[in-house]
Amino acid sequence: MEMRIEVVPLPVADIDRAKGFYANGVGFNVDHDVQPAEGMRVVQLTPEGSACSIVLGQGLAGLSAEPGTVRGLHLVVDDLDAIRDQLIERGVEVGAVADLGGGVRMAGFADPDGNTWALQEINRPEP
Repeated sequence: MEMRIEVVPLPVADIDRAKGFYANGVGFNVDHDVQPAEGMRVVQLTPEGSACSIVLGQGLAGLSAEPGTVRGLHLVVDDLDAIRDQLIERGVEVGAVADLGGGVRMAGFADPDGNTWALQEINRPEP
């Protein structure tokens, strides 16, 4: 049985602010911004090259959670230094690069609500 993670709900206080942060700061593509009913809004954004998106929702019981409570989502990148520099140029506060050993390097950032992300680069040595 095949299963895929395709959408991760992200609780935020202000959808427009979060949409701007993820689209303009982090560089995610805006896939959808719809209001299917009065008081409801769904914004889906996807990182370039990813099969998994985030969704920001308003008025949907299944997406309600305290803003800023998601921790440690990972964005796997090929060139951590280049991506980190791009994000910083766009105004995203990205932490220092940590070398975890074994070819794994990481740097973290948070969205305006406090949801946290890790940029992860894995360069495994060839056997």
